[in-house]
Amino acid sequence: MNAALFAPDFQTTPYWWERVPRPDLGQADLPARCDVLVIGSGYTGLNAALETARGGRHTVMIDAEDAGFGCSTRNGGQIGTSIKPDLATLAARHGHERAAAIRDVGKAALAWLEDFVRAEEIDCDFRVAGRFHAAHSARQYHRLERRMAKEPGLGEDAELVPRAEQHRELGSDAYHGGVLYPHHAGLDPARFHQGLLERVLTAGASVLPRCAAHGMERDGADWRVRTSRGESRAREVVVATNGYTGAATPWLRRRVIPIGSYMIATEPLAPEVMDRLMPRDRIVSDTRRVVYYYRASPDRRRILFGGRVAHAETDARLSAPRLHAKLCAIFPELAATRVSHSWLGFVAYTFDTLAHSGRHDGLHYAMGYCGSGVSMASYLGMRLGQQLIGKREGDTPFEGLPFPSRPLYWGWPWFLGPAVACYRLLDRLG
Repeated sequence: MNAALFAPDFQTTPYWWERVPRPDLGQADLPARCDVLVIGSGYTGLNAALETARGGRHTVMIDAEDAGFGCSTRNGGQIGTSIKPDLATLAARHGHERAAAIRDVGKAALAWLEDFVRAEEIDCDFRVAGRFHAAHSARQYHRLERRMAKEPGLGEDAELVPRAEQHRELGSDAYHGGVLYPHHAGLDPARFHQGLLERVLTAGASVLPRCAAHGMERDGADWRVRTSRGESRAREVVVATNGYTGAATPWLRRRVIPIGSYMIATEPLAPEVMDRLMPRDRIVSDTRRVVYYYRASPDRRRILFGGRVAHAETDARLSAPRLHAKLCAIFPELAATRVSHSWLGFVAYTFDTLAHSGRHDGLHYAMGYCGSGVSMASYLGMRLGQQLIGKREGDTPFEGLPFPSRPLYWGWPWFLGPAVACYRLLDRLG
């Protein structure tokens, strides 16, 4: 490791936690009984709990760590339509009508989140900045052209940006053009999470950090949930653990693939440098299978750069040089810029690259956002909460979809290393 890479105040905690440290919620007792018990205190769980608590249900939320310890406060704060499979792929699996409805949920989630933040007056630096989705090779740009011709706008408002014009979006020659999605947005994920948490507490729900779920079983009409702080009986249980889904819910654990996602923040940059590199303040992603994503910080002083640079959880000091090298391949003038923060967390992929929400053996769940969960986790959590209080609008096209697993998979992704190596080779080949 090159010690000169790290700023004097270097930290291995998320940049977002500088303004919003993990909240101190104390050590309240676990209630012996509740109407709704939510496992996981990220976006999914909070939005579900907000609906049930405001709907008059005695709601308790538990988490193995501090509230929001996982990727809800570690992500890049990028918000898109969150549906990875295209319309043709979804239609082949589920029929055209349901495929179109699923794609529409992605657009609805993006629009709903903007309305929700404004209606709830959550101060989280929400901004519709637009996304530049960059082609990492000429072949990938031509593929985007063909998709746009076949499915105009790729199912939403979008426009092609040829390589000759990409400097208006991004101060880099590393790409071959791309697609601009003008309605995609960004926010400060930790401030958004804190705003949600405050509203859940105001609604009367209990939030218990450091209360890990160890298991659960039916006991008559109720669930008996065993935790590190005792047992609680609940009429309904919501599992909202996403990339941190564990042994307490083995059926779900077999259906999500935890993948480490890593981020760095640069030390502050001069305003003129930021204006050259990120002239329109877009959020940015690219067409690689092993994707990179980045943006300016809300105050436009730093670049926040993320990607998947390791096959398993590792020291943030080890992932930082790898991310910095990728950042400098895109922006060579940042070669001497140091790293102030390096952190990581787990996202959850699924075998069909689609989020899932529904009910299994009486347990409610929503998870598997495949690295694009800010809007979709919030939206599906909200809809799931509506279902629990009997609102018909809680139903979504995700209900009843097959939630696939694979033989010999029990929650540890032993296949991830070879798969990522293959994807990196394909990315190098363009």
